[in-house]
Amino acid sequence: MLKNDHLDQWDRENFFHPSTHLAEFARGDMPNRIVTGGSGVYIEDRDGQRFLDAFAGLYCVNVGYGRSEISEAIAAQAKELAYYHSYVGHGTEASITLAKMILDRAPKNMSKVYFGLSGSDANETNIKMIWYYNNILGRPEKKKIISRWRGYHGSGLMTGSLTGLALFHEKFDLPLAQVIHTEAPYYYHRKDASLSEADFSAYCATELEKTILAQGPETIAAFIGEPVLGTGGLVPPPVGYWAAIQAVLHKYDILLIADEVVTGFGRLGSMFGSGHYGIEPDFITIAKGLTSAYAPLSGSIVSDKVWKVLEDGTDEFGPIGHGWTYSAHPVCTAAGVANLKLIDELDLVANAGAVGAYLKAAMQEALGAHPYVGDIRGEGMLCAVELTTDKQTRAPFDPAVKAGPSVVAGMLARNVIARAMPQGDIIGLAPPMCLTRAEADLVVAATKEALDDFNPV
Repeated sequence: MLKNDHLDQWDRENFFHPSTHLAEFARGDMPNRIVTGGSGVYIEDRDGQRFLDAFAGLYCVNVGYGRSEISEAIAAQAKELAYYHSYVGHGTEASITLAKMILDRAPKNMSKVYFGLSGSDANETNIKMIWYYNNILGRPEKKKIISRWRGYHGSGLMTGSLTGLALFHEKFDLPLAQVIHTEAPYYYHRKDASLSEADFSAYCATELEKTILAQGPETIAAFIGEPVLGTGGLVPPPVGYWAAIQAVLHKYDILLIADEVVTGFGRLGSMFGSGHYGIEPDFITIAKGLTSAYAPLSGSIVSDKVWKVLEDGTDEFGPIGHGWTYSAHPVCTAAGVANLKLIDELDLVANAGAVGAYLKAAMQEALGAHPYVGDIRGEGMLCAVELTTDKQTRAPFDPAVKAGPSVVAGMLARNVIARAMPQGDIIGLAPPMCLTRAEADLVVAATKEALDDFNPV
């Protein structure tokens, strides 16, 4: 097929790219990549270059690229019924089936699934339902949401506020007043190096309780957290963290949102991060792994406890005033059904646990003694290598050095895609859950070679 030689020009003149330095891109000071295909853990661009995608798009292409089972399900649904809404009790076979499949896999206390299109809109739904819930219970003052620094929960107005990263706040008049942030469970960056993981977990819980008491427990509606910090650094929780946090939340009757956009549907080697860490949520946020990004779809999974109050509210006040045009879109939910079936058939949850553990161990063996490596961490098919100028003090590089981006660029030159995580010198890895050990070895080799070539001077 002949290439459209205008694409590069059209791209820079017309396309508003997210998370991009707009001026540099428009000037041509940064490259673009036009992706044309993919298979398994690899993508290809229109210049014929092939890359091992060790970040699964945006940690979302969990089953890998080129899965005809999902694309065929999408095509079949589009031919049969491309769209109908889900308002006022309408549904389709795909949307109803997918809701059941999700609840069959979710923690047993969960009751219903509300479908959206992105993790951001799912968290918007969660917050609206929490405010509605407290209004129905006669607690109009109980509306504040506690999130964590370095957490990521979306980039809308409320969800960008929940996100605890400066890039999503600066110059956007965020966070909104209803959102408060507390300590991130980032053990590597603890201020007191003498603390054990359990001690640090207790410290995080104490800081949370101090925040609740300072704000007034009667004003705090919910706490939101990812089972494993994602965009904030790919940070598994320290020992005992979730038990300590949940004890505080129960003490003050505060709801818990488990944001499982990244961890849901197998990435940790368990179907959900909630089960993996003993979390008992009132809401679970799902998106990426729900369709492996073959179609846009998200969900808010609501607990029995919350659902009963929502039902009571509509008996008193009539139909609930919340909905999206594309909620439970039949094409997207058909993709979800095919995706979850494929995860089961290929035993990808077990593979994520086994090969993910192999990837982390191989990375530790290859780079653990490297003078610029401060921490190698991960859980399941999530792995991060954090760089430092000094292993003892854990001091970061000068931001002008762009340590993380430099190493990631070196990996790209070796045809492996990783991600430089924000607010730190962190190399992020989140490959498709179908990664093999041989492919994991390629990722480790590219990381080591790029780091060996890195010269911060």
